[in-house]
Amino acid sequence: MNIGVFLSAADLGEQYTAPAKEFGRLIGERGHTLVWGGSEAGLMKVLADAVQEAGGRLVGVSVDFLHDLARKDADEMVVARDLAHRKAELLRRSDAIVVMVGGTGTLDEATEILELKKHGLHTKPVVLLNSAGFYDGLEQQLHRMESEGFLPLPLAELVHVARDGEAALGYLEERR
Repeated sequence: MNIGVFLSAADLGEQYTAPAKEFGRLIGERGHTLVWGGSEAGLMKVLADAVQEAGGRLVGVSVDFLHDLARKDADEMVVARDLAHRKAELLRRSDAIVVMVGGTGTLDEATEILELKKHGLHTKPVVLLNSAGFYDGLEQQLHRMESEGFLPLPLAELVHVARDGEAALGYLEERR
């Protein structure tokens, strides 16, 4: 399975690097391919290193203005013309999407993927990997959107929230 992952390229503490390492190891050990932003920085690097060390395949989707940060030893590297094309290419090349911790770029990616799914423009499973409670506020907001009628379908059909990599990957493998 090609697993698209949106996450930060920032260097962060062990509470976020450990889950990235663990999830990457699981992806690689179970024979999946990581499709990610292609960066050799921060959590993107941590995740890709773990996938590669565990025998998994790497497909990066970088963007022109970040090409100097692109991983040189990825199995495949696509260079998108802009961020919108990058998101579209990541979705196109993925069988499922996992959103890990990140900043505004990751939040933008997550909300676009959910919006596209809401409108039936893709049916791929989406998992919000809520490491260290990072997305507790977003999860609460999504539940409020559902309860107040802002979502045209049940939240459970739109996104699954997992607390760790094992739960996230298990959910995706069940839906394969």
